[in-house]
Amino acid sequence: MKIRVKKIKDGSVSRVEGGGEIKEILINENFLEPNNEAISLCFRGVNSSGIIEISLKELNEIHKALKEKKHLIKGFKIMKFDRD
Repeated sequence: MKIRVKKIKDGSVSRVEGGGEIKEILINENFLEPNNEAISLCFRGVNSSGIIEISLKELNEIHKALKEKKHLIKGFKIMKFDRD
């Protein structure tokens, strides 16, 4: 997994890249507010780690977009590389 983040601070743009393997997927439920469910993707790499939190609405939008493009994917293979 690869992550690119762009942040504006003091009028200048700084870009950060990171990534690694997804280590854990958490489903966060809130009994008091059931519409605020979220999914957390926890990742860890050599020089970076973090959590990406996706709301249920965002996940449904991603699923819809991928479903429309599914015919373009002929097959896939998962490859893991060791970084030096």
